[in-house]
Amino acid sequence: MNDQTHTSQRIPVEINLHSKSRLLIIEFSDGKRFELPCEYLRVFSRAKEVRTLKEPPVGKEGVNITGIEPQGHYAVRLLFDDGHDTGIYSWDTLYELGEKTEENWQAYLERLKEIGYTRQPPESGPRRVRLLYFTYLVKQYRKESEEVEIPESVTSVESLLEWLRRRKPELAHLLGEGSVRVTVNRQFSEPFTRIDDGDEVALVPTSPTAPVAG
Repeated sequence: MNDQTHTSQRIPVEINLHSKSRLLIIEFSDGKRFELPCEYLRVFSRAKEVRTLKEPPVGKEGVNITGIEPQGHYAVRLLFDDGHDTGIYSWDTLYELGEKTEENWQAYLERLKEIGYTRQPPESGPRRVRLLYFTYLVKQYRKESEEVEIPESVTSVESLLEWLRRRKPELAHLLGEGSVRVTVNRQFSEPFTRIDDGDEVALVPTSPTAPVAG
């Protein structure tokens, strides 16, 4: 059935683009919420020139969305920074891509394996970030800031906090869930917010009193 003539019961109530993390966050009226990577949306574009390719799109690891254009009341057109701008994503398409993310992505990786392509991270090599500490963290860490080199496993705020807890186990309780708010480049972050080389990450306690180790 043509998207233009189909009245979907799946209506988004919120669509947010997190450019730094290369994620499109969509919440629907039924309560379903999906975090869709830009790369995933790009390689699964329903545009004819993508659907008719004999091989899956490659080299889109670092692709980002630069614009979202409403298409009536049924869809959006996503504009990507690699020049792709013909993909129309209906509400049903976005919902189905959300529900089948794991299944679709695994099938995509299998196709890449078949053609001998290995995905490359958007950034390689050493990455360093500047950590800023506030209130009681200054005393506990004995410094107001420091520059650290982060491992490949650290890709988001969530994984950064996990790594910091392992890095200094004796202070791990200070970075427990809900104990700190994190800003990245002076913007309050989400757990999925991407961490890149050169970022400034501030750890701001949510209480004036330091948590006690269990």
